[in-house]
Amino acid sequence: MTEPLWHSLLDDEARQVAQQLADLLPGPLHTLGLQGVRDFTAPLPPSRSTVMATVRDHRVGVPSVRVREYRPSERTGSPAVMYVHGGGFTVGSLDGVDELCRLIAAGARCAVFSVDYRLAPEHPYPAALDDVRAVHAWLTTSAADLGVDPRRIAVAGDSAGGGLAAALCLDLRDRSLSQPVLQLLAYPAVDDSFQRPSWSEFADAPLLGAEDARWFWHQYVGEAGVAPDVLAAPMRAESLSGLAPAHVITAEVDPLRDDGEAYADRLAEEGVLVTRERYRGVFHGFLTDVETFTTARTAVNDACRRLRDAFQTGLVTDQRI
Repeated sequence: MTEPLWHSLLDDEARQVAQQLADLLPGPLHTLGLQGVRDFTAPLPPSRSTVMATVRDHRVGVPSVRVREYRPSERTGSPAVMYVHGGGFTVGSLDGVDELCRLIAAGARCAVFSVDYRLAPEHPYPAALDDVRAVHAWLTTSAADLGVDPRRIAVAGDSAGGGLAAALCLDLRDRSLSQPVLQLLAYPAVDDSFQRPSWSEFADAPLLGAEDARWFWHQYVGEAGVAPDVLAAPMRAESLSGLAPAHVITAEVDPLRDDGEAYADRLAEEGVLVTRERYRGVFHGFLTDVETFTTARTAVNDACRRLRDAFQTGLVTDQRI
């Protein structure tokens, strides 16, 4: 059997995981069907390796959204990150990003609020965005009661969660509300054109191939596959000016890679302060697998440095792109 062209790009850890996925999956992920995809991607019980002073759940809004709070210390008036998990808008959970949120809280010296938004297709667009919007409003208006500094709140997310975080920033701008101090976007789902080169170069990439991504998109927006508005696909916005500074993370072997990098380029072109990092040798989803991929730890450390800078100054420290 001929190895895919991307095989030689993976580092040893990613190549081993890719082989395990190939052994477990009879075909592309989406061919398992909705319940099969959810069963396959369900996280193992979280390790909780990084100890927190406080971990507690909140219920926010109507309908109720579960939010998990992580605090590395009992200090009040701390900065905060609202974290939005990935999963193609269809899968994913608080437990799936538990250790990642702990590492961010410890590394960025902040509180983290992880959002358990409603999933498609049972709750299609804009349900997830409505939940993210409601949690952000709660976090900003209840900051004093939560022991959070309302002037130092960042938003972050991976994959679908990165797209939701980007959409939130657009929505806040268009409603003339304050921007976060940073938008941390890991391989964000921000476009629905599926046309940039990485979509063909890595069409059969591990875990998430091009057809898988299209399948997830249809679960989110319906069979027609058309974005109802620009908040579903932020790259379609007429302007990206006036948005929060951004740190954009991409994976080398990922159909979504070029979309995330094009979004970072466009942010920079329209006057937004941006840093961008492509992590070599890994594929989509690596960031949340912090106990498997050495590169994930590196990326988290880099992201925490960006967050600390943003919390300290309100701006990222360089404009490298």
